Amino acid sequence: MLHYAKFSLFHMLTLTTVAAMLLGNDWIPLAYLFITAFIVLGDAFLGDDTTTPDYRYPGLLTFQLYLALPLLILLMFVSLWAVSDVDHFGLGRLLSDIAGYDLLASRQLTEDWHIVIAIFFVGLMVSTVGTVTGHELVHRTWDSTSVTIGRWLLAFSFDANFSVEHVYGHHKHVATSADPATAPRGRSVYRHIILSTMKGNISAWNIEKQRLLRKKHRLLSFHNVCLRGYGMSLILLGLAFWMAGITGLLFFTACGLWAKVMLEMTNYMEHYGLVRTAKSRVEPRHSWNTNRRISSWAMFNLSRHSHHHAHGQLPFHKLQPYPQAPEMFSGYLSTLLVTLVPPLWYKMMAPRLAYWDEHLASPEERRIVAELSRK
Repeated sequence: MLHYAKFSLFHMLTLTTVAAMLLGNDWIPLAYLFITAFIVLGDAFLGDDTTTPDYRYPGLLTFQLYLALPLLILLMFVSLWAVSDVDHFGLGRLLSDIAGYDLLASRQLTEDWHIVIAIFFVGLMVSTVGTVTGHELVHRTWDSTSVTIGRWLLAFSFDANFSVEHVYGHHKHVATSADPATAPRGRSVYRHIILSTMKGNISAWNIEKQRLLRKKHRLLSFHNVCLRGYGMSLILLGLAFWMAGITGLLFFTACGLWAKVMLEMTNYMEHYGLVRTAKSRVEPRHSWNTNRRISSWAMFNLSRHSHHHAHGQLPFHKLQPYPQAPEMFSGYLSTLLVTLVPPLWYKMMAPRLAYWDEHLASPEERRIVAELSRK
């Protein structure tokens, strides 16, 4: 059962965040620091998880994925309660009576700087609970329930249409110039966030436009998945405004945008500098991989990214560690933090890219690298 239970780390981190938002004031930065340190240091000192167990009850794993939606709803409800002046459904009074700790008084002591940190904290969890789980579920195109839940999870970061571009665009064009999510060498993460977001949305719209043409549906109709995706996020924004007014609307928006930024930063580090000829098949060497234990457990094996791109339809529990694939220098959150300092990032990636060019790239890919270097 340990191999099933390890993926519950994801849920424990979410519930820790919920508790911190309920307690308010200094508990918010303390919990944020604790979770960040736990992930970074856990990846640094607990080694890799290269186990490949035979899961006899995959339904239990799917149930763990589905739990992400009620958890994310709970997290955002509590977070909006924390920034509002209303005790919705008497939540604060009820929990105060049970716990013997005055949550309403604690909320009054929460200052503006606590709320700023809460944006980054809750945004991190929206990225983990919403984006990571949504990513896994929207790949299950044979199961409409999974795709629908996945799109609602992604709607919290205004990115329900990730289900279109990522599945039908990114996985087709990865490591080529046609892929918005693949950053060429020398591009900073800050530039990539803007370019990938803009081009990714354009790509999703064009993919959906072609699908509607084949189905003989009008572009501006309920059949348009992209329009429905925008509508899902608008519904969530409306609920945030109902709960906490303009403050709640701005807080929800900031958390969602930070989660979207973290997605693009993740795309950046997963594919930075790798190339592929457009007509060649996608292989494990065309994306960066890591088997660090905490990243794997907290993100449903997303870190086994090389196998995921080689076989995009495989559910997360069937992904192999592929230790021979191109390796990140640490786990996901650690690597993500390094991307924020471009000179350090370029310095740390240079030897890895040089190794990839010499030992993993095909002759055609080496020519692409040479041509890009000349340009």
